[in-house]
Amino acid sequence: MLRRLYDWTLSLSAKPSAPYALAAVSFAESSFFPVPPDVMLVPMMLARPDRALFYAAICTVASVLGGLLGYMIGALLYESLGTWLFQLYGLTSGAEAFRHSYAEYGHWIILLKGLTPIPYKLVTITSGFASYSLFWFVVLSIVTRGARFFIVALLMSRFGPAIKDIIDRHFNLVAAGAVIVIVGGFVAFRYLF
Repeated sequence: MLRRLYDWTLSLSAKPSAPYALAAVSFAESSFFPVPPDVMLVPMMLARPDRALFYAAICTVASVLGGLLGYMIGALLYESLGTWLFQLYGLTSGAEAFRHSYAEYGHWIILLKGLTPIPYKLVTITSGFASYSLFWFVVLSIVTRGARFFIVALLMSRFGPAIKDIIDRHFNLVAAGAVIVIVGGFVAFRYLF
């Protein structure tokens, strides 16, 4: 099933609607959707390495805009929607400890968590819940999400054919590793905070 999704995503990259789909996934992932945009981003960059920087820019802008929605959920709807999302991921107790750490480490939390497998939506919702500075939230989100997506773009531009060959030959191993990283991010958030 994952192999078909990978092949479908590669074929999608040639279609005019591909950047819109990538933007939608990037936006949703920053506020409520559990799957990171890398699921679409990497295959699209592999199929079109000449557009890797363009795809990274789309992910960055859409992710920051989605992050603003996550921030609003935390600031305005934490008691209802925000709590439900944290309960859905089993992270309610971690969110409270995470919120308290903003008083001292807010800038570093956004910068570091935006680059790690810890789901970014948890950072965005908690930032709103903790009433973290909206200005600094946006600035740091641009920096951290931009760095994350543009590093991937540079790697794909430079090593894309070799990476594609490895993925094609060892797809099941690569897919299992990706699932482990995603699940590991949720587990890390739950037990570290």
